[in-house]
Amino acid sequence: MSAADLSPQSLAEACAEAMWNEDNATRHLGMELLSIGPGEAAIAMEITGIMTNGHGTCHGGYIFTLADSAFAFACNSHNQHAVAQHCSVTFIAPAFKGDRLTATAREVSRRGRGGIYDIHIRNQEGEQIAEFRGHSRTIKGTHLPE
Repeated sequence: MSAADLSPQSLAEACAEAMWNEDNATRHLGMELLSIGPGEAAIAMEITGIMTNGHGTCHGGYIFTLADSAFAFACNSHNQHAVAQHCSVTFIAPAFKGDRLTATAREVSRRGRGGIYDIHIRNQEGEQIAEFRGHSRTIKGTHLPE
């Protein structure tokens, strides 16, 4: 069966599986892919002691990385290799050791080679921790054979 024979949901799932197997950073940080769909993904991660900074809160780089991973899975769900072209994050509230953060990515726009994705990061209580916007750019290659 080729990628063209798959439903959009099945295609997103197959692309996510192919990416997950090669994504050492996401797996090494203990992230968990909660859901995947065309143009969307949700990934969770527990904040550990080595992720905290001198203020005793989660280092912003780990929050950014969690959001970036959700962004990557969402923008690669259409069987076209896509990379980050530009990203920005706004930190709203601190996260702490033991918190379980979830980054939920949603496609806002996808035209030509560019895409825009909004990623909301919340803790286990549903409190808003950060907002991330990613701009993607497609490059040569697919995750699955056409």
